Amino acid sequence: MTKKLISFFSLLVLVFLQLSSQSKTGTSIGAFLSIEPSARIAAMGNAGVTLYNEPQSIYYNPGSAGYLSGSALQFTHSLWLADIAYDYGVFVLNVEGLGNLFATITSLNSGEIDVRTVDQPHGTGERYTVSDVAVGVGLGRQISDRFSVGVQVNYIQETIWHSALSAFSISAGTIYRISPDGFHLGASISHFGSRGQFEGRDLRVPYDQNSSIYGDHGQLPAQLFTNDFPLPVMFRVGLGLPFQFDETNKITIAVDAFHPSDNTESMSVGAEYMFERFLFLRAGYQNMFLQDSEVGLTLGAGIEYEMSGYIFNFDYGWADHGRLKEAHRITVGLSL
Repeated sequence: MTKKLISFFSLLVLVFLQLSSQSKTGTSIGAFLSIEPSARIAAMGNAGVTLYNEPQSIYYNPGSAGYLSGSALQFTHSLWLADIAYDYGVFVLNVEGLGNLFATITSLNSGEIDVRTVDQPHGTGERYTVSDVAVGVGLGRQISDRFSVGVQVNYIQETIWHSALSAFSISAGTIYRISPDGFHLGASISHFGSRGQFEGRDLRVPYDQNSSIYGDHGQLPAQLFTNDFPLPVMFRVGLGLPFQFDETNKITIAVDAFHPSDNTESMSVGAEYMFERFLFLRAGYQNMFLQDSEVGLTLGAGIEYEMSGYIFNFDYGWADHGRLKEAHRITVGLSL
């Protein structure tokens, strides 16, 4: 059984490398859903589908929630590209006999932007904002000491000034551990759901039914209808391998392959060194083989300590974005 699973996952990775599908960048809504939250996993090249010992691993694989041992709260803030603010929070509640219930919230806000037109390129005096929100609830359950599954339902809303769209999606995943200190295999699908279409008063316009006729009503109230677009579905599959030197020192290596619905296939690799169960050093490289990629090297570090029965963690992640410079993430967490 174990050999068959390894062969299956290896075959999937090889298939991804051989695929040469056309890029569909810019053809989906909800692009903020593709921003990976965890500072820890971001520092490991965002290779997170097999990782499970922090609440925000739920983003990469809802099945990871099954392996969480207790209730926990974790929050990430990122000063994203172009000074866009990105925040992600997750709360996990352990329910005996059921599994781990969890709730997530994602927020992205552009801040105020000047309204500019062809006639007034320096601004009209008006300002608008772009804000995105996603709320999710789900359940992760450990079926056995080797196998866990999880599922999450999400509500997504995007708002641009006075217009907005909404959609629903489902994410699901699983992790199989050959042993706690051996190979981990993971697979997940994120944001498979409905299509979204913008609506709002910004789409209401005056309309002249026949501009060649003078004297008729040239300011009829009308409304523009936008096309509907799909969400950015992401399929992940990966391998994880920990090297345990002793109880307090360990190296974890993770490799993920990605098949997005709106881009080309890619792979990421990352590593984490745990020293004395207190200090964590991380590095990785993300989205190798991605067509026209601007991302690459990732680095980060973190600390974890226990006090009065509570476990506190603080993580920092840095990622290179080429011509767009870099992105920084800070994650703080508390667990029982």
